[in-house]
Amino acid sequence: MKSGPTAKKLLQSGIIFTVINFLTGLGNLAFQSVMGNNLKEAGQFGDTNSAINAFMPLLGLAPSVATMAVTHFIAHYHAIGDTGRLQDLLAGSRKFLFRLTLFGSLLAIAVEKPLSMFFHYSTSMMVVTLICTLLGLWTSLATALCQGLAWFKRLALIGFLVMVLRISFGYFVTLKWPKPEMFVMASTFALLAYLILLFWRKDLSLPARAAVASPWNHEFVLYIVVSGACIVGNYCFSLSDLLVMQRNFSQAASCDAYTAAERLAISLPITVAPLLTVLFTNRSVAHTADAFRAQLKLLGLFAAGLIFGAACLYVLRHLCLQILHKDSPEAAEMIQRLSVTMVFVGLLQAMGTWALASRWTRIALIYGALGLAYTTLILVVGKTPAVLLHVMPLAAGTAFVILFVIWLVAMRRHRPAG
Repeated sequence: MKSGPTAKKLLQSGIIFTVINFLTGLGNLAFQSVMGNNLKEAGQFGDTNSAINAFMPLLGLAPSVATMAVTHFIAHYHAIGDTGRLQDLLAGSRKFLFRLTLFGSLLAIAVEKPLSMFFHYSTSMMVVTLICTLLGLWTSLATALCQGLAWFKRLALIGFLVMVLRISFGYFVTLKWPKPEMFVMASTFALLAYLILLFWRKDLSLPARAAVASPWNHEFVLYIVVSGACIVGNYCFSLSDLLVMQRNFSQAASCDAYTAAERLAISLPITVAPLLTVLFTNRSVAHTADAFRAQLKLLGLFAAGLIFGAACLYVLRHLCLQILHKDSPEAAEMIQRLSVTMVFVGLLQAMGTWALASRWTRIALIYGALGLAYTTLILVVGKTPAVLLHVMPLAAGTAFVILFVIWLVAMRRHRPAG
C-alpha cells in the first residue's frame, strides 16, 4: 500500500502550486486591465465580468459537482495503490461524466434564455456566453483527473497557459473589436490550453480489464449529494454577488466601480485556492495524526495568506485600481468591505473543503444551506451598491461564525490520536 505524502511534500506541493497560480493571477489581472482599458462605454466592464465569472459558472454547476466527487475517489484509490478500483472508477467516471456533461449542456441551452432575461443580458452576450459555457463543461473530466492523480504542477501549467491564451486573444482581437462579446470569446479560445493533456494521454490510461465494475454505489451517490452542497456553497459565497449586481444595478454608474473592486477582492481567496486543492486531495486519502498536523499547517498557511493578501490589497488599492483603469474614490472605498467579505468567504471555503474531503456530510450540507441563505439575502436586500456592501460582510461573517463553531465540534470528535 502506498503512503500519503509527507508533511514536507504536502507543503511543498501547496506552495509551488500557489506560486504558479499567483503568476497566473497576475496575468488574469492584466486581462482585466486590457478589458478596463478597451471597454469604453459605462457598464460594459461590469456586464462582461458578470457573464464570464458568474453566469457561466452558474450554468456549469452540475458537472462541477460530479467533478469534485470523482476527484475525491480518484485521489483515494490512487494514494492507497488500489489499481483495480482506480481503473474501474476511471472507466466508469469517463462514461458518467460524458453523459452528465451532455445533460449539463442541454440544461444550459434550456435555461440560458430565461436566466439571461432575468439578469438583463443582451442576446449577443447570451449566445457567446452559451458557446463558452458548452466548451468549458467538457474540461471537467480533465480537471478531475489532474487533481485526483495529484498532478498539481501540470494543473498549474494548464492554468498558466489558459491565462496566456486569454490575454493574447483579448489584447489583439479587441484592439479591432472592443466589444464585451469578444472578451467572452477570449475565455473560450483559452480553453485550447487543455489540449496539452494529449501529451500525457498514456498516463491517463490503465491496462484494460476484462470486466469493469460500476462506480455507482450508495457511498458514491451520497458523496455526489454532499459535493453538490459544497459546490453550491462555494458559488453562492464567492460569485453570486456579481449576479446580484447584474440584476439590481447593472445600469447604474457605480456598476463598473463595484465590479473592479470585486475582482480585486475575489483575487484574495483565488490566489491561495491551490492550497485548498492540495488540502482536499491529501485529506481525501490521509487521516493519520501526522497527516492531520500537516493538513492543519496547510490550513494555517491558507488563512495567513488570505489575511496578508487583504492587508496588501488595502494598502495598494489605488495602484491596483489604476492597473484596471478604474481608479476612483468610490471603487477604492468599496475595496475595504469587499476584502473583509472575501476573507470570510475564503475561510468558509476552507472549512467546506475540509468537511467534504473528510466526508462530514452534515457540515457540508450546512455549508451549502448557508450559501443559499447568503445569496437569497443579498439578492433581496442588495438593491444598491451601498446596501449590498453593508450587508455582505455582516452576512458572510455570521455564516463563518456558525460554521466555525460546528466545524470545531466536529474536529474535536474526529481528531486522530497520536
